[in-house]
Amino acid sequence: MGVQHEAQVNLPTIRRFEGAGFRAWPAANVHYDGTWAVRLTAGYPAKRLNSINPLDPGDARNIDLRIDRARPHFEAIGRTVTFRLSPLAAPSIGLFLDKEGWAHLSESIVMRLPLSDSVVDDAMHQIPLKDLGRFVSAAFSVHGYDEALRSGFKDLVGSIKPEAGHFILEQDGQPVATAICVHDGAIAGLFEVATAKGMRGKGFGRRALLSALKWARLRGATVAWLQVEADNAAALGLYRSVGFREIYRYHYRQPGESR
Repeated sequence: MGVQHEAQVNLPTIRRFEGAGFRAWPAANVHYDGTWAVRLTAGYPAKRLNSINPLDPGDARNIDLRIDRARPHFEAIGRTVTFRLSPLAAPSIGLFLDKEGWAHLSESIVMRLPLSDSVVDDAMHQIPLKDLGRFVSAAFSVHGYDEALRSGFKDLVGSIKPEAGHFILEQDGQPVATAICVHDGAIAGLFEVATAKGMRGKGFGRRALLSALKWARLRGATVAWLQVEADNAAALGLYRSVGFREIYRYHYRQPGESR
């Protein structure tokens, strides 16, 4: 599952971006079983925040016993035990899960863009929102998120430790696009980039994206990165047109119905 051609020969790069991702989108609780990072977040159900993340290709011992140790932690917060497998995971983990009948879930692509002044020269200069509640309301409107998730989402966004810029674009007083840019040293990560249904294809997403990148560039970021679902053709087209290129992929696994 997934194309990992480049990633297999550049594990330090993957570790760099995996670490940036953990800091930028922090789980409420993290514990380690060997080099497996078990990330859990009772208040928000995203798989990125509720998954086992193997971080060393050499660590594949006692897979079944370690799954059994992790399962009660997931069940305690009403989650299904889930693996997030990047190229840092030992291949034998995926083979074990195949044998046990675990399902393959969504695949995502991690993309990177060298961030130079020329990339953002024409971007609209925008000051990020200071009002977290207003940004959350805009994000829920644009994405169409379930209102039951509002509190957990607000806690998540508010817990980001690196400097985060919250961006929205409005038209006729209504939010039409959003983006979060997390500035972490030389790296700028993009999250929650979206355009409201019915307003897509009009350039709003690109404007929000470039404004966020300009903000990060002015703070010294030299590399931008993001994660996007592999089947999101519209988003991939936008990111590639800006200059983002794939560096690796990851996917999720959960037990089959028989388990």
